[in-house]
Amino acid sequence: MKFSELEVVRTKKDIPEEGIKKGDIGAIIAAFTKPNEAYEVEFCDDVYNPKMAVFLPDEIEKV
Repeated sequence: MKFSELEVVRTKKDIPEEGIKKGDIGAIIAAFTKPNEAYEVEFCDDVYNPKMAVFLPDEIEKV
């Protein structure tokens, strides 16, 4: 596994339907190994509303 739960990461891509932009910083809240390695990342906007999305390992980077 490339990343761990609670690790802080930056997204490398936009997810417009979730309001997530490339460069947004969030925390990994779940790590998956099956069927593929993936990570659920939680972000907060300017007024602390949570946003979540699932990313493949090459779509995020450590901060």
